[in-house]
Amino acid sequence: MVNPAGTLVLLHTSPVHVPVFDALRDRHHPGLVLRHLVHEELLVRAREAGPGAVAGPVAAVLAGAVADGVHAVLCTCSTLGGAAESAAASLGVPVLRVDRPMAAEAARYDRVLVVAALRSTLEPTTDLLAEEAKASGAHAPRVTTVVVEGAWERFEAGDREGYLDAVAAAVDRAPVTEGGAVVLAQASMADAAGRTSTPLPVLSSPRLGLAAAAEAAGAGGRG
Repeated sequence: MVNPAGTLVLLHTSPVHVPVFDALRDRHHPGLVLRHLVHEELLVRAREAGPGAVAGPVAAVLAGAVADGVHAVLCTCSTLGGAAESAAASLGVPVLRVDRPMAAEAARYDRVLVVAALRSTLEPTTDLLAEEAKASGAHAPRVTTVVVEGAWERFEAGDREGYLDAVAAAVDRAPVTEGGAVVLAQASMADAAGRTSTPLPVLSSPRLGLAAAAEAAGAGGRG
């Protein structure tokens, strides 16, 4: 029997995302079937040679997943999101990037601070903000960016608390601007939002991204 909520495959570049999205599913989308694929090497290659260099490997990974039977795909890595979306035409199922719904919300603000732990995430995120602003007919927000130096090394070392504290501290050091918002560019940063003291809205991607993907998978599951 096909699950009425559908089956969603998630492409991750770190295993730490698996319990995060499982918990969000349990809380907000019971019945949705998640299949997790973890390919850390794809992010390593994208950081070295650019996201375009892994478009083929990303498409191949997703094609294999779709062949096993899924209703939608969600890429949880902001660096690889564009490569994942570009594979959609050949896969025959919806392919979503986790940060697009967040970017759509952020595009409503006049000013956006993009905070990332990886420099390779900045260009895909700022491009996405511009895309979403154009799609909504709004003026593109004025975007500034911050790379939290040393944070990713903490993440890779397994120091999640230190990583989140470093991200939150970077957010709190940023100037407060009227009509502004903060975007946490990587899904791994989401829990830092609760550690900040800034009065600005702090937007993160996992909850919004999974909600959009669950809707897409549910539509596929009812087809």
